[in-house]
Amino acid sequence: MRKRSVYAWGVAIICFVVLMIVTPSIPQSQEYHDFADQRQFFGIPNMLNVVSNFPFLVIGLIGLVLCHHRNYFNLTFFDDLRPYALVQFVPCIAIPLMAILLPPMYTHSSYWLWAAGFYLLAKIEEAADKPIYKWTQHIVSGHTLKHLCAAMVPVFLTLMLAKRSIATERISLYKMWKISWTRVREDDSKVESYSCTYTSVPVEETP
Repeated sequence: MRKRSVYAWGVAIICFVVLMIVTPSIPQSQEYHDFADQRQFFGIPNMLNVVSNFPFLVIGLIGLVLCHHRNYFNLTFFDDLRPYALVQFVPCIAIPLMAILLPPMYTHSSYWLWAAGFYLLAKIEEAADKPIYKWTQHIVSGHTLKHLCAAMVPVFLTLMLAKRSIATERISLYKMWKISWTRVREDDSKVESYSCTYTSVPVEETP
């Protein structure tokens, strides 16, 4: 592991520890479970909120099949949402920045942006649970849509892992976009210079 990666992990761990020390605990509010769509179908309360987790089961089974190492661990934090908040929201910022600024080791790294976009959309739908339920005329709630959008994250990551290969030219997306934008500007300037070229023709005055 390169020194820069070690430093980055060290800074991240230190920031996490400091945040856990200086910030108060965040208990889980019981109002969170007051979902907009609480309809019961087939004897199952919150039916759509429950069955919309099914895509996670499918992609989880695929992950188990593809998994080479069967290691797991259990960590539990009681009545404190701070680690949950960090895991939920920090990746929304960190993953796009890393995908854009850092040179990738493999191809198809743009799938990270799609994954982060769907994850951010899922969080927005979760926050707008009841408004979405009202806008859709009580057909589907934001909490249900959150599950479906969040399930798209491992789908994109699975596609990335299936298609990726070692990147021969390690160039970040930011530099790639910068080069493309420079070429576009150069092409525009060439077109503009061509359109502005003209020859002066003497005008003869007639008596």
